[in-house]
Amino acid sequence: MFTKMLRTVRLAVLLLCGVPFAGLAQNMPPVGLELYSLREQFPKDVPGTMAKVKAMGVKYVEVAGTYGLTDAEFKKLLDANGLKAIGTSGEFDQLQKDVKPIIRNAKALGAKYVVCFWIPHNGDEFTLEDVKKAVAVFNKAGKELKANGLSLAYHPHGYEFRPHAGGTLFDYLVQNLDPQYVNFEMDVFWVKHPGQDPVALLKKYPGRFKLMHLKDRQPGTEGNQNGKADVETNVVLGQGDVGIAEIVKNAKKAGVEYMFIEDESSRAEQQIPQSLAFLKTVQ
Repeated sequence: MFTKMLRTVRLAVLLLCGVPFAGLAQNMPPVGLELYSLREQFPKDVPGTMAKVKAMGVKYVEVAGTYGLTDAEFKKLLDANGLKAIGTSGEFDQLQKDVKPIIRNAKALGAKYVVCFWIPHNGDEFTLEDVKKAVAVFNKAGKELKANGLSLAYHPHGYEFRPHAGGTLFDYLVQNLDPQYVNFEMDVFWVKHPGQDPVALLKKYPGRFKLMHLKDRQPGTEGNQNGKADVETNVVLGQGDVGIAEIVKNAKKAGVEYMFIEDESSRAEQQIPQSLAFLKTVQ
């Protein structure tokens, strides 16, 4: 009981201090925020929500839309709040059709990474043919992005870990995507949810996970390999069953450059500062 109380007090002190979270212990990559976490707040008040992000001590962000603003207007707000966009999204269909608008968007925001968050597939089916199509699209688009000073990353959502040839479809992706042009963003929730071990995966593929989403899961949550979960199972980092502390301790040596808190629950605005404070306690 005393240990729990001491930890609570320590978290409270860290929250009150408002210490910037651009970097943590030397053995951890810088921590930022996936702005999608505040997708309910941004449409109501973009400048005010941006100011809230700044007040949390955040320095790095991933952009998930500009909420009616032009890229230039959104970038101006980022700059005014001392926020640096590391990544922005690139839809699969657009990557396949024409990469130029994605390049313009990323450069206007000052982002280095373009992240694709979903490979289209039929319902709950996800096949080798879907993966082969993605490999062709990603390698081609990634080459063009690199020629324009940008890097492409794919963010798995769990369905990629279905069995294939003694391994998984994700293994096929890693083995067939050219690391010169395409790497990955690990969402630790979406690695745990389909039954995988985030730390083991980092060690299996060092250097391939350039970015990371930090997201914890309510203990007892039933997983699946369909890329589906109740967003309300997202809990404060360190209070779930994903093993956040061990993951962040292994992230930097596995080649992760930036970690972003992503909280999709309706409590995100309240939970994010607590998650940031928890990360400050990890040694």
